[in-house]
Amino acid sequence: MEFWHGFAVITVVHLLAAASPGPDFAYVTRQSLVHGRRAGLLASAGIALGLAIHIVYSAAGLAAVIAHSVHWMTAIKLLGGAYLLYLGIMGLRSRKQATGADSSPANGSALPSSASRQVLGGFLCNAFNPKAPIYFLALFTVVLSPGLPLPTMLAYGAWIMLLQWSWFSLVATVFAHPLVRDRLLALRHWIDRAFGAAMVALGLRVLASTRE
Repeated sequence: MEFWHGFAVITVVHLLAAASPGPDFAYVTRQSLVHGRRAGLLASAGIALGLAIHIVYSAAGLAAVIAHSVHWMTAIKLLGGAYLLYLGIMGLRSRKQATGADSSPANGSALPSSASRQVLGGFLCNAFNPKAPIYFLALFTVVLSPGLPLPTMLAYGAWIMLLQWSWFSLVATVFAHPLVRDRLLALRHWIDRAFGAAMVALGLRVLASTRE
């Protein structure tokens, strides 16, 4: 009974957390709109894999140490903020491209990046999220019992990764749908720039928080 209670709590809490706006949502949305459904699904897989980093250190009991260590949190914020700025600058540098047969959404050129780069981009976006240690600290030691057996915690972790992948795969499918994508593809460079501005704002906010 206790296992299924924790299972239900994790399901509700994590779905709400995944659905909240943030770098992961912005990244998957951008990849789906600009590069298509396959790119969005690959980015979603990378984001889900990125959760493994947070789950492993949480299971090892390091979440509390990281969340309460000024030096560790500062280092994570610096890395995360720098990566968000990098994504933002790349987006802001986007230029309008000529339309034509070669740029059609149905054309294979809609996915210029390799599958590994799409997955890696999603992985890094999630792994460098500076809010993750605090979130997992709350999830594993406050919402749930801090004395969970390791097999149970790993089962919860696998379920969290599946929830993450399922949610962002749905996001990718919606934003890559022809009815949505065809209308927005002409605005591709503006989408890139809006994504870039959002990432720069998030990155600066994260870097500014290191002084708090």
